[in-house]
Amino acid sequence: MPEREEPRVHLEQVMEVLQTCYDPCCKERAVSVVELGLIQGVKVADNGHDVRVELLLTSGWCPFSTHLLQMIDQNVRAIEGVGEVDTEIVWNTVWTPERMSDSARQKLTLPMAQLLPLRQRRLEREAKEAQAS
Repeated sequence: MPEREEPRVHLEQVMEVLQTCYDPCCKERAVSVVELGLIQGVKVADNGHDVRVELLLTSGWCPFSTHLLQMIDQNVRAIEGVGEVDTEIVWNTVWTPERMSDSARQKLTLPMAQLLPLRQRRLEREAKEAQAS
């Protein structure tokens, strides 16, 4: 009886899983690493099982880089049929806000209704400081 072959992994499956991985700084707003533009590339090897994910960081000083690498690795490994997972930070491409999707921009933008009270408090504080001088 022939051995049952593991199902092949497809790029779409990996991208779907990456949509569930969140940068800790953006998790509360449900902005995935894909929406944030942190995924430089994904490749499924010719064997259909090994996966390589290239990740950008918003900053070279990102304190969550290890967390991101572990989360991506763990979530991609959970896909049926995945063999080896190689998640690597890419340094030769710089992340810029232009890489974010439109939905990420909307989720990360505060509405004017929230910004106006903050502005008003700042103006009042500055006026008091000016009077005290």
